[in-house]
Amino acid sequence: MEFKEIQTLMQNFEDSDIRELEINQDSFQLYLSKNKQTHKHEDLITTEKTEQIPSVKKKANEQPTQNITAPLVGTVYLQPTPDADPYVKSGDHVKKGDVVCVIEAMKMMTEIKSPFNGIITSICVSNEELVEVEQPLFSVQEDKDND
Repeated sequence: MEFKEIQTLMQNFEDSDIRELEINQDSFQLYLSKNKQTHKHEDLITTEKTEQIPSVKKKANEQPTQNITAPLVGTVYLQPTPDADPYVKSGDHVKKGDVVCVIEAMKMMTEIKSPFNGIITSICVSNEELVEVEQPLFSVQEDKDND
């Protein structure tokens, strides 16, 4: 692909409503995103956070984990205010109904609550990240005697 073609493509992308574009053609690869933080970068963050808590990771291997997923498209907030502590951290125990984050969509804030009891084993998103429907937000090791 020629440089002028790439410039035209970038300008057309900027003028469009498309949020992400990925082109793989032979040895050429191009990835464009209007999101503040892309999902590709998110995978690196998730890996780092998981590796920081080896004791929780070992326990997670003993029992299967469940995901808390996004019920709607929007911006996820992991803490109530910018200077406050996060709702939950890796290693925290949550009960069914505990608020784990908030998703803002169309200026409406929706509390995301844990659907079960367990321990947060990993946080799969970053604060203020744009999330999609059914995108995993948290991995949770479910309690054996889950009510």
